[in-house]
Amino acid sequence: MSIQSNIQSIRQHIPSHVRLVCVSKFNPNESILEAYETGERIFGESKVQELCGKYETLPQDIVWHFIGHLQTNKIRLIVPFVSLIHGVDSYKLLVEINKQAAKIGKTINCLLQVHIAQEETKFGFSPEELLYMFETGEWKQLENVRICGLMGMATFTENREQIRSEFRTLKTLFDRTKQSYFTTEATFCELSMGMSDDYQLAIEEGSTLVRVGSSIFGRRMYNP
Repeated sequence: MSIQSNIQSIRQHIPSHVRLVCVSKFNPNESILEAYETGERIFGESKVQELCGKYETLPQDIVWHFIGHLQTNKIRLIVPFVSLIHGVDSYKLLVEINKQAAKIGKTINCLLQVHIAQEETKFGFSPEELLYMFETGEWKQLENVRICGLMGMATFTENREQIRSEFRTLKTLFDRTKQSYFTTEATFCELSMGMSDDYQLAIEEGSTLVRVGSSIFGRRMYNP
């Protein structure tokens, strides 16, 4: 099937209030342009160097999301143009994003990544660490980052009930955070969860952003 037909099929399962992030990492510009011609505008990349190259060579109305593990020494390269950083997995990283954004007079939209999976390999705050960070209040001094919501990845498993439970845990944490710290902030509204294999479950559990790659572009060949 073509990229266009893949997108059309996926779109049938995504309600209007949920945004689709086309995960284009490791895919060539030609594939991204095919999705672009279908009408997609939000694309997600996980490597800073690859993202910068694509930003320079692809249409300027593309909305770029950074969805990978971000290293502090590379933040400055993407802050001029990135629309949303999904995986802010530590307070230290949030501070550094704020620092680099302040240098160019920008405010960067960020999602805080929460570790919800039964796997050691995934990054993120524990729920306890997240709530402690909010409770201390230091984050309020970071004027060049805008916390727009939470992000998480479920365990890579075929157990659908486990995946659903992990998404539900994140939605509960999102609601608690919203009620306690962002009651009047309309911009705290995003819950990024769900990928190619589980995005429909994620939508059922409250996701507002789904990150879909292989179901659109096919399985990727990683060239480091």
